[in-house]
Amino acid sequence: MNIFFCPQILLSQGWSENQLLEIDDQGRISSICEGRSDEAEQQIHGAVMPGMPNLHSHAFQRAMAGLTETRSGKEDSFWSWRKRMYQFLEVLTPEDVQVIASQLYLEMLKAGFTSVGEFHYLHHAVDGQKYDNPAEMSERILAASDATGIGLTHLPVLYRYGDFGAKEPSLQQCRFLHQPEDFLRLLERLLPFFEQHTVRRLGMAPHSLRAVSPELLDEVLPTFHQFCPEGPLHLHTAEQTAEVEDCLEWCGKRPVQWLFENHEPDARWCLIHATHLDERERELLADSEAVAGLCPTTEANLGDGLFPMQEFLSEGGSFGIGSDSHISVSVSEELRWLEYQQRLLQRQRNLLCGDSGMSTGRYLFEKALAGGSQALGLGAGQLKEGSRADWLVLDYEHPLLEGRKGDALLDGWIFSGNAPLVRDVFVGGKQVIHGGRHLEEETIKNTYRKTLKRILS
Repeated sequence: MNIFFCPQILLSQGWSENQLLEIDDQGRISSICEGRSDEAEQQIHGAVMPGMPNLHSHAFQRAMAGLTETRSGKEDSFWSWRKRMYQFLEVLTPEDVQVIASQLYLEMLKAGFTSVGEFHYLHHAVDGQKYDNPAEMSERILAASDATGIGLTHLPVLYRYGDFGAKEPSLQQCRFLHQPEDFLRLLERLLPFFEQHTVRRLGMAPHSLRAVSPELLDEVLPTFHQFCPEGPLHLHTAEQTAEVEDCLEWCGKRPVQWLFENHEPDARWCLIHATHLDERERELLADSEAVAGLCPTTEANLGDGLFPMQEFLSEGGSFGIGSDSHISVSVSEELRWLEYQQRLLQRQRNLLCGDSGMSTGRYLFEKALAGGSQALGLGAGQLKEGSRADWLVLDYEHPLLEGRKGDALLDGWIFSGNAPLVRDVFVGGKQVIHGGRHLEEETIKNTYRKTLKRILS
């Protein structure tokens, strides 16, 4: 047992002062009560709040952030960016992926993300050949999470086709592909790595309706549910208008429409992006227990479009945030973009908090906590008895936060710029960021520099 004294803390019921958190040997909060600093083994210096889940990550893409900002032909879009991404991954070895993921996860922790959903589709060698160990690439992701201490929901991606209608994939997609029996063997191989592990969860991700067929889903999902009865299911959907148009041509239905007519997305499901919804699709998603996985900085970088945020929230929809391609790794920037997009559209301010009675920063933070925690299935997201002890500490002595308490701390963090205001971070009750730094930071950074120098030469 460890006992922490928190002078200011955001609990599930709201802000409180002078609280003692008792953490059990499994990294969960066993009790919370008012107390004094001399009753604790450790004193927290700053404002404590739940750590943010990052529900959508393609770790290897962090190493190419900023490398695609020159125009490609007459029309530069998601699809031209994807071609460049395929070229970049042609040189990556398993060791490279582990090094990049370690650097990324370190950055996430420093930003206040305490867990990540790794949407992992880079399975095979450069030429598409299977490694002797079919879980080679997944184990590299697990090693990176172990090295940094971040919580991990691992989402091996089922990817078989190149487009709607079970079209054959391109050669550039060969590293992603699985036949159903091979994919299920991969899941079975991974199961022991997650048993009795306090900060890991295994799920799966059908990549998109472009990359899987109805028959493939019907074949794989029942066995997945046997392996992981409560396992998260994530799916890219409706990110691009071209995807919606191609889906209509294939089956006469829009992607989210087809999904709800052929499956029953529930609390285990997370629909990534879901940018282009018609009114009925938006209502279906909001009425379901599924989470919308929003990645504002990536969606802006790729020119995807704007999610119908105001309408979705007014209908009771749930969302979480992800940094996706990691053009930015910042809790505050992802949340800020959600609000600022709407301000530019409506030419008004403080739109998304509605009639909640909370500040905009507090409202967005708590909604993203709830949706992200559900999507990752790790039992975090609130500081209450029984929850996993994941929290961040804001440095309220920083000039940007000076004199602020309660919701004003969150608003100062989210809307005052990009200064590094996260002082300490704990995952499962263990401190992984100390005064803004990770204990293995120099080793991880130096290895990353050497790797990038070779990859980009």
